[in-house]
Amino acid sequence: MSSLSLSLLGAAREAADSQVPGLVDHEFASRLGAKDHTLWGAAAEDEASQRLGWVSLFEDSRALVPKITALRDELKAEGVDRVVLAGMGGSSLAPEVICAAEGVKLTVLDSTDPQQVSAALTDLQRTVLVVSSKSGSTVETDSQRRIVQNAFAEAGIDALSRTVVVTDPGSPMHEQSTAAGVRAVFEADPKVGGRYSALTAFGLVPAGLAGADIEGLLEDAEDAGEMLFSDDSSNPGLQLGAAIGGTSPLRNKLVIVDAGSPLVGLGAWIEQLIAESTGKEGTGVLPVIVADGEPELSRDADDILVTEIIDADAEEGASVDGDAADTVVSPHVVRTGGSLGSQFLLWEVATAVAGSLLSINPFDQPDVESAKNAARGLLDGGAPEQAEAAVDGAVQIRSAGDESLLASGQAALSEALSALLERVPESGYIAVMAYLDRTSEGRLEEIRPQLAAISGRPVTFGWGPRFLHSTGQFHKGGPHIGVFLQITADAEADVEVPERPFTLSQLISAQAEGDAQVLAGHGMPVVQLNLTDREKGIDQILETVQRASRVPGNPQDSLGSE
Repeated sequence: MSSLSLSLLGAAREAADSQVPGLVDHEFASRLGAKDHTLWGAAAEDEASQRLGWVSLFEDSRALVPKITALRDELKAEGVDRVVLAGMGGSSLAPEVICAAEGVKLTVLDSTDPQQVSAALTDLQRTVLVVSSKSGSTVETDSQRRIVQNAFAEAGIDALSRTVVVTDPGSPMHEQSTAAGVRAVFEADPKVGGRYSALTAFGLVPAGLAGADIEGLLEDAEDAGEMLFSDDSSNPGLQLGAAIGGTSPLRNKLVIVDAGSPLVGLGAWIEQLIAESTGKEGTGVLPVIVADGEPELSRDADDILVTEIIDADAEEGASVDGDAADTVVSPHVVRTGGSLGSQFLLWEVATAVAGSLLSINPFDQPDVESAKNAARGLLDGGAPEQAEAAVDGAVQIRSAGDESLLASGQAALSEALSALLERVPESGYIAVMAYLDRTSEGRLEEIRPQLAAISGRPVTFGWGPRFLHSTGQFHKGGPHIGVFLQITADAEADVEVPERPFTLSQLISAQAEGDAQVLAGHGMPVVQLNLTDREKGIDQILETVQRASRVPGNPQDSLGSE
């Protein structure tokens, strides 16, 4: 189904009623469809002129389909039917969503955690590696490529014949891969930024090789484009963009809940698109992904807008003024449904609209590089001396930058968490940043709703380092109203990165510490927890937070009551 359904209530409806007429008069949608790079102001013109290929990519993307299908058939005939994708952010989130929605298997390497990367080095006889990067210089993707190709070689497999590359034409990786003779090189549109690349080679190649119906995906998106690039007050892209970026005052926490949608994981893709596109110049909108019944849905806070991703088939005929789900307390709700291809294009258009209303450039990510630079500095110069950690069981406790966070005597985990939560601004948020194995240690995410219940504020959960390519931009570039809980862990077994002067443990440690330094440099509180024993440490954190959340009255106070 390619049709889109959209329902707006409360502040979302008010924003659309207020902003959409001006957008229609301004011919925003048709000018966007014509790639008018002046829509976001003079300061954004240069970047926008190089980043609007996504509005008219369908012909080029359709031309990829038979090539992808032919390669998939070739590999299958050789007994190769397992796809491992090495990519970060925009290079991995879309294909992961596409495959999840289609129910096909894709192994995504978007981590530098030694445990998670090692776990992917199985079934190599039936594995093809897809390496996706616009330039090839992304340190995570380059490290993953080296490790997997080395594993192929050690297993007696020709690594080049099992490597497929997706990159921009003329990029360093394009030249190197072509010269080396990898199995295939697919060129992506250089005028499409990573987070807008779902319907380009970056989304289509890994998903298509894994067996997803990429032709149907493109057809649904192209059908939706007829509506999304039209100057009409009923245009759902204009309406959704107005709801995201046009509320007054700005509701800068976009709480996203899956309300029975078959589009598994779409929220994570939306999270990167919105956070990285809008979180800059001290403003922006922070997506907060929750599950049904979690605390953010039971409050009517003036900085929250709830978005429900619905099953459009079950909501056939839903109108723009439909009723919100009974499970959501907030009267300020967006509901949207439709096929995955149409949803990809809807949210991309809406993000472009929101950027204009927020007076920012939705195509750059100026603060992502700061954490990368800090990590490079730590790798090149060695880790600086850190303050001695307090130790509570299997958890080492430090703070980044602000010694007052862990005052004398606050050695317990419960006290450190209480001290952090006391720093949350009235309109702030908590970000949990876990540099662990998201495939086998996913239970740590249980901390998110527990902290939301204790603090009364929205809580995000990001797996490091992949969130650095997503919400990491908002953390540094958006309003400085966050407090940060960083969780790292010792690895039982490290992984060497071939022909590089660091291991994965050293890399992920540098990424975590570099980000903490940048956040602290912006004056935001950061508590760092390092698990000396992963299983025991996760148990200890969950038990501490769960105990506090069960206490009647003010559970936040109970964190420091041991």
